[in-house]
Amino acid sequence: MKKILFLLLISSLTFSQDLKTPYEKGNGNQSTTYEECIAYYTTLDNAFETISMKEMGLTDSGEPLHIVTFSENKNFDYTQNKAVILVNNGIHPGEPDGIDASMMLLRDLATSKIKVPKNTIIVVIPVYNIGGSLNRNSFSRANQNGPEAYGFRGNARNFDLNRDFIKSDSKNSRSFQEIYHLVNPDMFIDNHVSNGADYQYTFTCIATQHQRLGGDLGTFYKEEMHPAIMQDLKKKKIESVPYVNIHGDKPDDGFAQFMDSPRYATGYTTLFNSLGSVPETHMLKPYKDRVRVTYEYMVSTINYVDTNYLKIKALKTKNLENYKVGMNYPLQWEIDSSKVSYIDFKGFKGDYKPSDVSGKDRLYYDRKQPFTKKIPFYNDYKATKEVVIPSFYVVPKSQWPIIDLLKLNGIEMQPLAKDTEIEVESYKIASYETSKSPYEGHYGHYNTVVVKSTKKVQFRKGDLMINTQQAGVKYLMETLEPEAVDSYFNWNFFDPILQQKEYFSAYVFEDLAKEILDKDPKLKAEFEAKKTQDKAFAESGAWQLDWIYKHSPYYEKAHLQYPVYRVKESK
Repeated sequence: MKKILFLLLISSLTFSQDLKTPYEKGNGNQSTTYEECIAYYTTLDNAFETISMKEMGLTDSGEPLHIVTFSENKNFDYTQNKAVILVNNGIHPGEPDGIDASMMLLRDLATSKIKVPKNTIIVVIPVYNIGGSLNRNSFSRANQNGPEAYGFRGNARNFDLNRDFIKSDSKNSRSFQEIYHLVNPDMFIDNHVSNGADYQYTFTCIATQHQRLGGDLGTFYKEEMHPAIMQDLKKKKIESVPYVNIHGDKPDDGFAQFMDSPRYATGYTTLFNSLGSVPETHMLKPYKDRVRVTYEYMVSTINYVDTNYLKIKALKTKNLENYKVGMNYPLQWEIDSSKVSYIDFKGFKGDYKPSDVSGKDRLYYDRKQPFTKKIPFYNDYKATKEVVIPSFYVVPKSQWPIIDLLKLNGIEMQPLAKDTEIEVESYKIASYETSKSPYEGHYGHYNTVVVKSTKKVQFRKGDLMINTQQAGVKYLMETLEPEAVDSYFNWNFFDPILQQKEYFSAYVFEDLAKEILDKDPKLKAEFEAKKTQDKAFAESGAWQLDWIYKHSPYYEKAHLQYPVYRVKESK
């Protein structure tokens, strides 16, 4: 009844008075505030039975996330036989194009101003980084042409949320993961604005890396779906190009597809086989043009998904067949320079001239000299590190920080009913490097190398067996394998194992060390050989004692022992 009365009210008033968004009421260079955005969606929710707004989990700002859903049949069950598109806005609130475009999009779907999808549910997060949106200013985007005021990149705790999808330091990330697994999207759109070179395009786009999607799903996205959506934009006279992955240099010599590892939004959603894209409108183009192309991209995507929803859902399900026990899984990638395509690129002539500030050469683009020419585009990567998918992972119940994240991401686990000895593959951390500068609250590890052994380990009742053959298999591989770029190890979850807890006093251990060598001729031979082969070792008494200690029963087993284990076959 409330919606009927509301509809009767707005029917007596003009469209321009009631359903224009704050952006549309402005001068084309003004973006909605957070409060105006939520108030507008409340209006739509009250007015239309096809629109539902729900309050979800909290963010670091103390404010909750919302999801606004459009469903043509007024059924907001995400498990019905329809495709689901999830749209995320304002992960970087200084890039508000998607915030304003999505408000118009849902209004136009509700009023049937545009084609209404019959087979697709649209879910929108109005503003993801609420804290950053509330930190409104006009200066933090020094390279950007409008709008007049916007939010700040960092969230309420100054995290860049587009680096937080694995480590999940923010409440935003944890609440997003709840939303993601609730709606289980077939397509994910994360609206952004670019930073980088100057060129003619208003619209660029990151299509999530097809090889990371895997199999027929990745091939379909690369060769069919994404090109079809870009072609539809072209019919609307919107030229597009892959995200210009160049910073501080000219794009004339070509560039590579952006590799969205799991720390990023589409890298994360790819782990659950969602197709993903990151629209990147060009920072130097007028705000009204950027909002328009963002809107049109979403419309084109909705139309494509609605027509092809059965194929998309079938390919998404089938993709799990590419991640069976015993298959190789790629952990690390590099550009495959042997595979190159050539794209028509519409740029501006770039050159160098003396800086008025420093007198040194500086890059500039001459917009009076546009050009179109073919440039190389590297769209393929090759795996540089692979690992065999195990049957199970075993995670001791003591590792509750990662267990909480695994549960949050829908990972099914089975606790051991009793203390049990299991033959497992065990990792020791052989080497790693650590960032010397802070990065999003961490001093992360990289170039991690492990050595593997097989042994029997006694596990306790309640320790968790995790079957890899579930929807989150790729999430398990990317987080639990230490050598993966965005593994829990590399994000510092296991740093306590990197520090010894017990040591020895040299004057006490000297006599014991001799006794250890005398009782173990094989170890003594290894010791003497190392002294012969390594001059620095031979000249350091402290180093020699440490070597004997680490080859003795007195050396703690936990040091550098990775506390997650692999089971090759079902037990």
